[in-house]
Amino acid sequence: MAESFGPLHGAPCHDANAGTGEDDEGGDGMGPDAVASRKEPIRVLVVDDHALFRRGLEIVLAAEEDIQVVGEAGDGAEAVDKAADLLPDIILMDVRMPKRGGIEACTSIKEVAPSAKIIMLTISDEEADLYDAIKAGATGYLLKEISTDEVATAIRAVADGQSQISPSMASKLLTEFKSMIQRTDERRLVPAPRLTDRELEVLKLVATGMNNRDIAKELYISENTVKNHVRNILEKLQLHSRMEAVVYAMREKILEIR
Repeated sequence: MAESFGPLHGAPCHDANAGTGEDDEGGDGMGPDAVASRKEPIRVLVVDDHALFRRGLEIVLAAEEDIQVVGEAGDGAEAVDKAADLLPDIILMDVRMPKRGGIEACTSIKEVAPSAKIIMLTISDEEADLYDAIKAGATGYLLKEISTDEVATAIRAVADGQSQISPSMASKLLTEFKSMIQRTDERRLVPAPRLTDRELEVLKLVATGMNNRDIAKELYISENTVKNHVRNILEKLQLHSRMEAVVYAMREKILEIR
């Protein structure tokens, strides 16, 4: 299965457990014994707005004895319905799709099919999409430049409890975390700015992964008011993103997430 399909060709995927010694035998943690020990095939739902790409994935995965494509969807809204009906083990899903995007669909999918693990398979190499996908519950984030056989490898790895992130995206993630830690260390001697009670409420809800619309409903305020509070929080803390605000708040004991 060395052939490629669509825009997929040739970049290795990244195993979040690489270097831990867990994969020494088989490279991907899926040697013959591990595959043989799985009684049922891994049930996969393919979600992408391009029918040709979905078909290509189905053809490639059909050659894998331990993987079964049980359904497909063309957008995030359809993906939620299919996930509820089919209860797949793994969902391969694009980020940007019409009607409802993949990241937005993640949260709803987790509600209707909590056991399903989501791998974002996308052309988007934007850090914001990576962060939002992880926050929404995705277990993997792979770029469509990976080769066809690596898709199957990633599916098996995630089914076995690992995380999968394309190397270039993992590098961006590590770089951002290092920058966040450095900026936090530089401010450590500066007293933490005082947030209002309402700003603390908003920050706590942001930390749980809620978007502005949901926060507005929870606090009975307008979405614009929520946006203003978030902007004020970032300005007071001299931060650049919601994710960084949460990390900073927890480090400075402004907020404890239980």
